Amino acid sequence: MRPATSFPKSMIAIAAVAAVLALGGGLVTAQSAPDGENGRYTMTPTPEGVLRLDTRTGTVSTCSKNGTGWACYAVPDERTALDAEIGRLQAENEKLKAQLAAGPTVSGKIEDALPKSDSLKKGEPKVAEGERKIEIPLPSDQDVDRVMSFLERAWRRLIEMANRVQKDVSGRI
Repeated sequence: MRPATSFPKSMIAIAAVAAVLALGGGLVTAQSAPDGENGRYTMTPTPEGVLRLDTRTGTVSTCSKNGTGWACYAVPDERTALDAEIGRLQAENEKLKAQLAAGPTVSGKIEDALPKSDSLKKGEPKVAEGERKIEIPLPSDQDVDRVMSFLERAWRRLIEMANRVQKDVSGRI
């Protein structure tokens, strides 16, 4: 058997670096190959002419043939309009946040005093202390009188209608 020859460690390191560079360079050329293969622009035929995409900038243009030759015009980018609207809304949002931070502002007539409580509002049911029963407030005498007067008027109208119908029927017979 032959004795194995050993390479110095520096030679192995140089070989490893060369291999990495070779592989890395292959990746760089593989990425740039489609750009060099297809060129900078990608063309798609349309009924009016050609739609051109700039693969480097992302700009889309419509190209058409006129009397003097081909002319390309950039297609309006909606993204620019959307970015402008987003910027406007962000500025408005910041302005409103600053107004809120400044404190509340009251506009309109404030000379009249506000009522301390609503006189027609009923009290909420209360829980009796020490028990789990709910106390429901009973209607006041004023509430009962209003209901009774309503029922009286409704009853009188019903009787009047019945009398009119009876007279109409008896008059026809």
